[in-house]
Amino acid sequence: MKRRVFLQGLSLSVAGIYSGQLFAGHKKKQPLGIQLYTVRAELSKNLEGTLEKLAALGYKNLELFGYNGKFFGKSAAEFRTILKNTGLTAISSHHTTGLGMKGKGTLTDGWDKAIEDIDTVGGKYMVCSYLFPNERTPEIYKSMPELLNKSAVATKAAGIQFAYHNHDFEFEKYGDSTVFDFLLTNTNKDLVKAELDLYWISKAGRDPIEFFEKYPNRFPLWHVKDMAAEDKAITEVGHGTINFDRIFAARKKAGMKHWFVEQDTSKGDMFESITSSRDYLAKKKY
Repeated sequence: MKRRVFLQGLSLSVAGIYSGQLFAGHKKKQPLGIQLYTVRAELSKNLEGTLEKLAALGYKNLELFGYNGKFFGKSAAEFRTILKNTGLTAISSHHTTGLGMKGKGTLTDGWDKAIEDIDTVGGKYMVCSYLFPNERTPEIYKSMPELLNKSAVATKAAGIQFAYHNHDFEFEKYGDSTVFDFLLTNTNKDLVKAELDLYWISKAGRDPIEFFEKYPNRFPLWHVKDMAAEDKAITEVGHGTINFDRIFAARKKAGMKHWFVEQDTSKGDMFESITSSRDYLAKKKY
């Protein structure tokens, strides 16, 4: 019996040494992250079961969405316990402005409570996630820098970094430049960072590197999602046309700290899709 225990212990020790050697060159490789919007349908059916499946696939860092005073129907304390039980970490959270679509937990309604709750679950970033079509007006664009700066001052007081997440419409012309340029040049560069969605900027025909050069250290968060060659639809990471090696090579210039896989839609089973993305990314040193 003692010999069996000894051999089992020896086997585990050897495995530990081997794995240490195997991953010695990858110490800086962070855990996989995922924006939970990717599995929104699954979350609505089984919150804890879905989080457990993500953890089993290796997705350890989360970006939250849909906060409305609660996290998927759970209080901040309840959700913090769920995260602890599943071994997951909430890095960031998405929030809308509340200008065109009212709701709690937005930049204009319940923001202080949202900050308190994000802090409770351990989040380090809060992101303005989206401008609804009825918010994309010259008047609202003009008012956005003030709202973003104000929101960021409040998050900073709690030790949380604020950021703005892009889609493709921000690269449309606005004044002498684009909406995106206007927002970045008219907000405090330390208070308001950007979460760059690599799919949407690519779909808009713009180069992420151009913006890293123009606004260095402004992009601590990225969304990693790919673009299909045939129809420019969102597809599994590694199955499309985006050159991630080239973009990740510029991560220091960008100031990147965390990145999240996101896939808004899938032609098949979503868990099969994010497993495919995981397998591609596992071969990389991102």
